Amino acid sequence: MANPTILTVDDDPAVSRAVARDLRRRYGDRYRVVRASGGDEALEALREIKLRGGQLAVLLADYRMPKMNGIEFLEAAMDLFPLARRVLLTAYADTSAAIDAINVVDLDHYLLKPWSPPEENLYPVLDGLLELWLATPDPTASDIRVVGHRWSAPSFAVRDFLTRNLVPYRWLLADEPEGGRLLAAAGLTATQVPLVVTADGTTLVRPTEPELAAQVGLSTAPTAELYDLVVVGGGPAGLGAAVYGASEGLRTVLVERQATGGQAGQSSRIENYLGFPDGVSGAQLTDRARRQALKFGAEILSTREVVALEAAGSGRVLRFGDGTSITAHTVVLATGVSYRRLEAPGLDELTGCGVFYGSARSEAPSCSGEDIYIVGGANSAGQAAVYFSRYARHVKVLIRGEDLRHSMSSYLINQISTIDNIQVHPWTEVAGGKGDGHLERLTLRDTRQGTTQTVDASWLFIFIGAQPRTDWLDGVVARDSHGFVLTGPDLLADGQRPPGWPLARDPYHLESSVPGVFAAGDVRASSVKRVASAVGDGAMAVSLAHQYLETQ
Repeated sequence: MANPTILTVDDDPAVSRAVARDLRRRYGDRYRVVRASGGDEALEALREIKLRGGQLAVLLADYRMPKMNGIEFLEAAMDLFPLARRVLLTAYADTSAAIDAINVVDLDHYLLKPWSPPEENLYPVLDGLLELWLATPDPTASDIRVVGHRWSAPSFAVRDFLTRNLVPYRWLLADEPEGGRLLAAAGLTATQVPLVVTADGTTLVRPTEPELAAQVGLSTAPTAELYDLVVVGGGPAGLGAAVYGASEGLRTVLVERQATGGQAGQSSRIENYLGFPDGVSGAQLTDRARRQALKFGAEILSTREVVALEAAGSGRVLRFGDGTSITAHTVVLATGVSYRRLEAPGLDELTGCGVFYGSARSEAPSCSGEDIYIVGGANSAGQAAVYFSRYARHVKVLIRGEDLRHSMSSYLINQISTIDNIQVHPWTEVAGGKGDGHLERLTLRDTRQGTTQTVDASWLFIFIGAQPRTDWLDGVVARDSHGFVLTGPDLLADGQRPPGWPLARDPYHLESSVPGVFAAGDVRASSVKRVASAVGDGAMAVSLAHQYLETQ
């Protein structure tokens, strides 16, 4: 199937023939036009295209169809071809439904029927969507394959890196036939995993994250030495700062040590974010924000860890772990927080082998039909519980307190109460873990009575505490006793500016103790730990950076 496909689905034969005719007239030399008379038939066609390794460029679906309307079809089609552009064909009376579909299925456009003449009402829309599709290559075409062991921390690290960077791959077990054949072809044994094989046959044995990043097309090297704005951290606050900075004309680079999205990027569904009444996955939100930043001209560097910040005159120098550096006029610190390690005997050596910090979404299919344990009572733990409930037999949420009311949003508590296979265990903590090569048993302690019990367990996901990633700022930027960056009014003591402050004004609201260095999102002391507030911080930090630059 050499040419990509444009698929149209409409239960009205006359309309179906007309749209297919118009599409073939304009695009038939470059695209294969397929039409279907209903949602089920169209999904079957998409499955065939997928199995044959084909590509899908655009979907056009009529809204009013029996059994499965156009929105329902597009939502199902997203699972097979998430990068295909989506168009809803509607009558004038259905425009409100089309507008609602923008959030439900990330709709690209809706067309009113009839669209005659196509030269004015159809082709300009399709031309634009096809141009966007061509500019966003489908990573599935690369057919990256990862061979490893189920209970291997290095294998998990590779899979987690690819998953968090939204890079599709095929996971093959080393002791299964296809995995064994790839190992043999590479001249390796089952003890030399993980093995990564790219579409062009390049083999990477136990690759580092920078090596992986280079192979999957992520940028790792800056194109300049001096920028107007450097954003450190690619979570919602960092992405927000990159979008606003680049869109307002600042030469902007975002530096991320692992994957854009941060903890929010791992969320299966964020339902309290403005403008998404039906929720949005962290991966979708991250992908949109990343594309938006790139569209405005921001650079995004992956697998680059900043280890030092220095003030050098009017410049701010950021040093990387490999000894290189970049300089900027302003800096936004948006490094977020990491989950606190669970201090219980036996867990450290089993990390990546049944014990995971964060949602580790790459592991969800492997949990099918099994019991999993989640430690934590905040929103991230609740979102993970809802997500894993689709796969696991039972999801057991362990919390040290009485209930979830003081730590989790009510909408999540209500959701959890309606899912039969989620069980909340109050007054419970993990006292230890054991296993031969992977987690096999957990010791649970009743926090009231001190009694313990041992349970069989292969999966433990930990969502506790919030440790800011600010050790590298020690002695440079003022932090509170927990390591969060102090900004604005929090820097003033009895009305006095922080020691060494060189300017004749007070620090701006999000400005740190180093002029021109701002903090946004969870890393900032006294911040609200929500996605929307983090994005707002990022935007505000850029506005304040402009004020700072105007005075220099």
